[in-house]
Parts: sequence; C-alpha cells; structure tokens
Amino acid sequence: MGTAVFFHAHPDDESIATGGTMVKLASEGHRVIAVFATKGEHGEVEPGFLNPGEELWQRRMKEAAASAKILGAERIEFLGYVDSGMIGTPENEKPDCFWQADVEEAAERLARILREEKADVLTVYDENGNYGHPDHIQVHRVGIRAAELAGTPRVFESTLDQDYMRELIKMGKDLGLDEVPEGDAGEFNMGVPGALITTRVDVKPFLDRKKESMKAHASQISETSFFLKMPDFVFELVWGTECYIRRGAPDGTVEDDLFA
Repeated sequence: MGTAVFFHAHPDDESIATGGTMVKLASEGHRVIAVFATKGEHGEVEPGFLNPGEELWQRRMKEAAASAKILGAERIEFLGYVDSGMIGTPENEKPDCFWQADVEEAAERLARILREEKADVLTVYDENGNYGHPDHIQVHRVGIRAAELAGTPRVFESTLDQDYMRELIKMGKDLGLDEVPEGDAGEFNMGVPGALITTRVDVKPFLDRKKESMKAHASQISETSFFLKMPDFVFELVWGTECYIRRGAPDGTVEDDLFA
C-alpha cells in the first residue's frame, strides 16, 4: 500500500475535483492525505449562514475536517496562506495571499509534508488551474516544485475532459435540462482536450461518498447548488470519472489508477 497526497487550493476543492479518487484509494488501504494552500477566507457565503462572531475560515476548516472523514483522509494540513480571491480582485495583491507566495518557499512547506509521509503520489491541478483561478494555478506551480524537492515519484494533474464535458452540455441542452450551463457547448473551456488525459479513474461506486463530502461544505455548496441539484443520473455522467494527467507519462498512456 502507498501514500497519496491531494493538494488543493481551498476546502471544497477536494470534494469536487478528487473526492471519488480519495475514497477509492482509502477503501483499497492506501493512506490518503489532504493538504490545503488556504482556508478559503474569501469564499462567498449566504447572509446569516455563519454564527455570530464566526469567521468564514473557521467554518471552512470544520467543513474540511468533516469532508476528510467522509473521504477517508487520515491527515489534513493547511500551508498557512490566505485565499487570493478571484482573478482581478484586490485580494490578489495582498502579500500574504497564496497567489503572491514565493514558489520556492511554499513548495518547501508542502515538500516537508511529502517527506514526512514518504508520499508515493501527489495530485495538483493542470497548468491553468482547471479554470484560471489564481490559487489553482499556484497549486500547479507549487505542487510540481514540491514534488521535485521531495522526490515524489508520481505527480498527477487533476483536470476535466473538455471534449466530454462539451458533449454532455450539448446533450443536456437537447434534453432541456435546467442544470446545463448557459452559452454554447463549444465555449466550455475548463480542463483540457481529452487526448491529453492519461488517467481516468472510475469513481461511480463511490459517488454517494463524494456527494456527502460536497454536502459537508455547506457554506460553499448549498442543497440548491449546481453540484447537488442535478438528478442522480446526471451527477453520475458528470462526476463518475475523475481525470488526471500523469506528468512524465509516455505518449499514449491510458491508465485507470494513480498507483498503476
């Protein structure tokens, strides 16, 4: 059995991007670790959701702990940076935000955890952070450098199959589903073209746990959110396979496990 470290920008990212894989690996006896760059201080929250005097980051840390338990993660860590907010916002310019962090210094913080855990696997995001969020892009940069510093042998970039998602959007529009994003299917630009994906993990047997983990992040993912209001068959179509690019994999690699 091995150890896999899942590096994410904010609490709830682990549920959305890699939750099924985390449950799968934990169920197989692997040690699963969740590391967050930030506590998600600048997420959006409905008025009155927090308790009097409670800060959003405090709630999100509790949610991360609850999610980790659901997903089978045996350890969670925060690197200590502040959420950078969305691109172009004033939060991007603050010196303590993750976007402004020195890559070498941040990578060493993560590398210490990788060394402690003797990690076999590290997951980050693709080079555009899946959809251009500054903290997600920084996870890519910092994570790759941390793996170099720690000698972690297998690094995977969590991503979406852009071609498949465009097909799903088109199909959803044809069926008249309310949950389909607005705009033309061809305009969907999250993730990467399917040909770049090396690793597709079937997580359909674990979707109940993935959804439960999403629900644990109630400050960010409400019952009426896009993620949770879709019918079960649509949820399976969207989230039943989690996609990765294994760095350094030979051309034409097709695999279905992070420990293959």
